[in-house]
Amino acid sequence: MAQRIMQGVVVSDKMDKTVVIKVERNVRHALYGKIMRRSKKYKAHDPDNLLKIGDIARIRECPPVSKDKCWVVITEETS
Repeated sequence: MAQRIMQGVVVSDKMDKTVVIKVERNVRHALYGKIMRRSKKYKAHDPDNLLKIGDIARIRECPPVSKDKCWVVITEETS
């Protein structure tokens, strides 16, 4: 099974080793056809506490780390 990868903005980094990521997507209304913006927040595991509020982050699905966390932050290696 493929793991889902999403991208969003960090809205909270108050917890230790956890960040809250807000992911937005555009959907079309079923009847009227208008494009609407929908958002959802995900808690993601950030083991090194690297991300701060306002950062763009990529998260990957993983086995549950805690009750609410089943996502992990993907660290981009720059070389």
